[in-house]
Amino acid sequence: MGEGERIELMKIKHEALEMKLKDEKRKLQPDPATLADIKKRKLVVKDEMTRLAHAGAALV
Repeated sequence: MGEGERIELMKIKHEALEMKLKDEKRKLQPDPATLADIKKRKLVVKDEMTRLAHAGAALV
């Protein structure tokens, strides 16, 4: 799998986490631990996308 494909998969994963975050926020009483976990996972995915993008740019 190429870096471009991995970045696209990361984008899809990031969007899915965004949807989970929105769903949790819509709850009558959102769980702060769940919100924090989802935000942390989103950040990890975004950091990985950034790392892959920079690695790909360095190769060009």
